[in-house]
Amino acid sequence: MLWKHIALTSFKEEEVFDGIFTALFGGLLVGRIVYVLFNFDTFKMNILKMILINGFPGIHALSAIFGFLIFFFLFASLKKLSFAKFVDYIVTPLFLALAIVKLGSFFSGSEVGSQTNFFISLKYPNLDGQRHLTALYESIFYFLGTFFSYKLLMNIRKEKYYHGFNLVFFVWYVGLVTTSFDSLKSFRTEVSGISFDILVSSMILLTLTGYFVYYFRSDLLRSLLFFKPKGK
Repeated sequence: MLWKHIALTSFKEEEVFDGIFTALFGGLLVGRIVYVLFNFDTFKMNILKMILINGFPGIHALSAIFGFLIFFFLFASLKKLSFAKFVDYIVTPLFLALAIVKLGSFFSGSEVGSQTNFFISLKYPNLDGQRHLTALYESIFYFLGTFFSYKLLMNIRKEKYYHGFNLVFFVWYVGLVTTSFDSLKSFRTEVSGISFDILVSSMILLTLTGYFVYYFRSDLLRSLLFFKPKGK
């Protein structure tokens, strides 16, 4: 999908894929560092434990996503490429990648849902009770995000929205999914008893929702006037 999207642009394929691999490395690095900091009692100052991810697994997903975007921005800046134009074509494949990762997490059992009496549930080995299919729910939403993002990209190409709008939508959508489903997970990153992911994602969600309301205020106003009941 990424290759097909880049074929629509004037960007060089080698530069795009260099940027992707750099960003992937940066995302994994940031995600690992944040995970180590949140679980410092386990790692302490043991450098080998921090490096040997196969023996001591764990990456903080939300930090990895934002680490990916930060390193991608740095790469585009160094190469003197337009980050806003560049990133629009990356978002849809990124959504698809997240959807596949979450689907893999569901089938592997690496992300366990919280206990529930809901009729759609699953029993995990060595864990009590029936559990939410949280990773599967997230995967479905990210597949939907892939579709919406692709439609948005086509509208950006028609100049209906500004360059970089796809990234704004991506950050908002990740905030929406994380805020909606993090409470249905059994193992969460908590700070003083509060989920770190919900705290960050809800702030992002509220901020960007306010931005979207402001950005689309004219369309919203026209909708309100159109549906206004007839009267005096």
